[in-house]
Amino acid sequence: MHKTLIVTNDFPPRPGGIQAFLHNMALRLDPDRLVVYASTWKRGREGAEATAAFDAEQPFTVVRDRTTMLLPTPRVTARATSLLREHGCSSVWFGAAAPLGLMGPALRRAGARRLVATSHGHEAGWAQLPGSRALLRRIGEGTDTITYLGEYTRSRIAAALTPDAAGRMTHLPPGVDEKTFHPDSGGAAVRAELGLSDRPVVVCVSRLVPRKGQDTLILAMPRILARVPDAVLLVVGGGPYEQDLRKLAHQVGVADAVRFTGAVPWARLPAHYGAGDVFAMPCRTRRGGLDVEGLGIVYLEASATGLPVVAGDSGGAPDAVLDGETGWVVRGGTDEAAVAGTGERVVTLLQDPELRRRMGERGRRWVEETWRWDLLAERLRTLL
Repeated sequence: MHKTLIVTNDFPPRPGGIQAFLHNMALRLDPDRLVVYASTWKRGREGAEATAAFDAEQPFTVVRDRTTMLLPTPRVTARATSLLREHGCSSVWFGAAAPLGLMGPALRRAGARRLVATSHGHEAGWAQLPGSRALLRRIGEGTDTITYLGEYTRSRIAAALTPDAAGRMTHLPPGVDEKTFHPDSGGAAVRAELGLSDRPVVVCVSRLVPRKGQDTLILAMPRILARVPDAVLLVVGGGPYEQDLRKLAHQVGVADAVRFTGAVPWARLPAHYGAGDVFAMPCRTRRGGLDVEGLGIVYLEASATGLPVVAGDSGGAPDAVLDGETGWVVRGGTDEAAVAGTGERVVTLLQDPELRRRMGERGRRWVEETWRWDLLAERLRTLL
């Protein structure tokens, strides 16, 4: 019986978009034909208990390594090889091409017939540095296909591969659960909880790090409030940039118009999207292209919820927007032009209910037609 071994650092209960991608795909594969080899989320009793509880709920086998970060060391490679043989797996899916795909040749020698390595945003960064570029080239040669999120990541990674490996790349983006993210997801209740029932709401759902562009939104708020005086920016999520963002809101004089929710349980995220009238995350590329948005699944989750989106132009983020149809792509950054451009698009949407409705409905249809998990999981099954 054909079985697949998933080798990954990115798996719940560790939070994050890549983790959700891997888990959602895994849930749509045959659980009797699947084994997951993953790193431990975090050390300590609390982390161990959370990991054990999560693993016990899964319909497939999960094997945890003692480390919090799998690397293609001889020990980890030997463990992966042992699991491949023990469970009779004939295909391997590397949850992140770099660096785990470097184990490909060893697993091939151990009997794997299909090796699929999925790339995210960071492989595009690897492709720009000589040392990591050479390793990425080896990964391309040692696997059957490297999957990519969108045209941005494909073009950057392909440039580091041999022509043959580049020609074998396959499109495999994350999907959206359209039954979970939908226009009646409970946004009204969240608005009521936060005292925002009668105010226009710009919502941003994301980890709080500089690349995501929450600071651009805060800097744009004076312009937005000048034309939509009762508008509020709802910043959903936690992260290391939170204190800087709070301080910025005070410095700009818009602290009363910016609400921070902190980290929100996954089950409540759909309702927090639904609390907004407009979704905005003007992400930007940083560190000379090493810190870049791989795709931006949040834009598609917002579209599924029926919201128009304002996206930054970092990396593959534009792939998640039909510019002018489901929302707009703006230039990311904190300079005057980027802030003004973001503010203008947000104001236009807040002032035009019919435009919001039209873009939101188009976004919902696009997700249903193109981005459903079941469609993308079938593509993965074919690759494996």
